[in-house]
Order: sequence, then C-alpha cells, then structure tokens
Amino acid sequence: MLIIPAIDLKDGQCVRLRQGEMNDATVFSDDPASFVSHWLDQGARRMHLVDLNGAFAGKPKNLAAVKKILAAINGEVPVQLGGGIRSLETIEMYLDAGIDYVIIGTAAIKQPGFLHEACDAFPGQIIVGLDAKDGMVATDGWAKVTDHNVIDLAKRFEGYGVESIIYTDIGRDGMLSGVNIEATVKLAQALTIPVIASGGLTNLDDVRKLCEVADEGIEGVITGRAIYEGTIDFAKAQDLADELSA
Repeated sequence: MLIIPAIDLKDGQCVRLRQGEMNDATVFSDDPASFVSHWLDQGARRMHLVDLNGAFAGKPKNLAAVKKILAAINGEVPVQLGGGIRSLETIEMYLDAGIDYVIIGTAAIKQPGFLHEACDAFPGQIIVGLDAKDGMVATDGWAKVTDHNVIDLAKRFEGYGVESIIYTDIGRDGMLSGVNIEATVKLAQALTIPVIASGGLTNLDDVRKLCEVADEGIEGVITGRAIYEGTIDFAKAQDLADELSA
C-alpha cells in the first residue's frame, strides 16, 4: 500500500483546495520542490502532482514548477501528474520531461477516443482520474456532475488499457473527513487494474482501514491536506502500511 504525497500547483505554489474550489486554496509553500526532499526522506515511493491552473485552462500552466520538482526527485521515485492534459503532444512532452504516469481526467469522459489513442500510444503510462459524487462522475473541476456511473465508466476505460484508476470522492476531498472506503472497494472489486484512493485521508485509522481491504485491488492512497496540516504523520503512515501489508 503506497501512501502518495500530493503536490497541487497553483500559480507556481504548493496549495490545497477544499472540494476543488480554486478560490478556497491554502498556500503551503512558494517553493513546491522544497517539499520533495522532505517526502522522500520520510519514505515516499511515489509522488502525485496536479497542475490546478492547467486543469481549469485545459493546457499546462505550471511547467516550470513541475520541472523543478522533477529535478529534485531526480528519478528516485515514479511521478504521476494530472491537470490540463488534452493532447498526445502534451502527454509526450511530460513523459519526455521525466513524468512516469500521466493522469487524464475530464478529457477521458468528454473525449474517450483521445483516451483510447493515448493508451495505444503510451502503454502502461496512462492513469484515469475519476472524480465522483454519489457514484456519478464529475468533470470540469467538479463543476459538473454527469449521468455516467463511475463503475461502468471505469470498466470501459479498463478495456482501453489504462494502467490504473485514481478514485476521488469529491464530497470528502480536502475536508479531512475520512476516505470513502466502501465506494473505493466497490470500484476495485469491479476491476482487474489497480485503484488508487483519493480524498479524505485524515489519520492512521484511515490507513489501517485501507490496508484491510488492499487485497481487493487498492494500490495506494493520495494524501494532501492531512500531511501538510499534520493530522497524519507521513512516515508513520507509510511504515504502518508496510507493516500491515507485509
């Protein structure tokens, strides 16, 4: 079970949003790359980056910050990145820069043909991010809830060849209210590819609960606000996950 630190980028800064609201951002650092060494020292084995400006603009907007982060990581651990990825050219640019996995979110729902092409062009490097509310997929920075059932859509994308699914319960993201384990397990059970949980991780008890169901196909959990505000000690969380997964 991987505990994956999130670095969300807005205007070159490391921030966290509450429920995807760009005007409700807490700034944690003007130098996001400075966090990288800290999380690596704490035992991180994967990093999660989000270009928030890019997600809203539909194209990369924090490339300079991303490159600084990649330089700080220096190939030590895999890096996954999402936000504003709408073309094969953008994917290729990020992979050439050193990103290991590219996360496609809104474009996967609106342009499934693009997702299919991306999986064919870059096998094993495409992750789909599915954000859901009450089991229905949300798009456009969570502004729109669609009529797509998250499990049905995930199964279709699995057939395209995506590497894994990041599942976010948007009612819990950034709220420190606990992971929606029931919904995450239900999704993982319906798939053969791994699921990464996101949204709501608060304390070590959440880590224990996730580890209890890891065998259902849950590869890891992304954490942001909890590790920045100190409701969870990252090193202890990863150590606990390793111990329970042994």
